[in-house]
Amino acid sequence: MPDGLTTLGWREWLALPELGINGIKAKVDTGAKTSCLHAFFVETYRHKGSNRVRFGVHSHQKDTERAFICDAALVDRRMVSDSGGHRERRYVIETAVILGNRRRRIEFTLTNRDSMRFRILLGRSALAGVYRVDPSVSYREGKPRTDAPLWQEAE
Repeated sequence: MPDGLTTLGWREWLALPELGINGIKAKVDTGAKTSCLHAFFVETYRHKGSNRVRFGVHSHQKDTERAFICDAALVDRRMVSDSGGHRERRYVIETAVILGNRRRRIEFTLTNRDSMRFRILLGRSALAGVYRVDPSVSYREGKPRTDAPLWQEAE
């Protein structure tokens, strides 16, 4: 690409290595500012003077057997409006995301997405300056690479 941007499809596979999730489908949504991750429970706690959040993730839609119990530093708590205009105060985490052969740190709000087709919504703040979206294709980057030497920090 002449501008250095990687082209994504409207849906892509991601990995969240710090959360132990090697494959999870995301809807790439340029209409959403922030990214969000499905969490079927969320609880906050303090550890060694830091605010943390523990939450459960069902990585595949309609599969409640496969559950990941995740833990991350709590970055913030923000009011977010969903596509229907409903406002909700959500916990915010930051974690590494692997998409194709790129590894980046992005923020996610946590919310229950049981009624949605995708466990992750990847918003435009995670895409800016690195990716463009071709809405006519899917899974352009393929499944995330698990061989660490190929992961590259995005600039």
